[in-house]
Amino acid sequence: MRKEKGFSLIELLIVVAIIGIIAAIAIPNLLKSRQAANEASAIGSVRTIGTGQATYQSTKGKGKDCAPTLAALKTDGSVDSVLGSGGKSGYNFACTGAPSTSALPSYFDSTALPKSSGVFGTGNRAFGSNESFVIYQDDPPTGATAPSAASQTDRTVSGGVALE
Repeated sequence: MRKEKGFSLIELLIVVAIIGIIAAIAIPNLLKSRQAANEASAIGSVRTIGTGQATYQSTKGKGKDCAPTLAALKTDGSVDSVLGSGGKSGYNFACTGAPSTSALPSYFDSTALPKSSGVFGTGNRAFGSNESFVIYQDDPPTGATAPSAASQTDRTVSGGVALE
């Protein structure tokens, strides 16, 4: 009788079970890493929007007016086309600016909201910034607005925690 070589069914099942256990341990860590990377990208993008607003204000805004929208920053070349479209790395971005008036200087509000939150979401924090160039976070995101400036007349920050 010849001797057969190979693996038995039991040995293969044990290997599959071990791979399953390793995957069960690794997948949550990979999801957390992806969320952390998306959040870091969102912080950098909010900072880029602020820099773009400063550039716009000193050039096209003639030293006094901020860009009215994110699309205006994209058209001006102050932000890249991906960020200028409003979505990047699992986050939705928005930016609104107001021209200066006799009572108030020009201002802007930028927000970054995760497209989905939770264990399988793209992020668990919302971010915002304004003409102060301080980046604020809201944890967990409310889904409606990111932390940013309160209103045109009261430019105090309305909640959230400063990152810088």
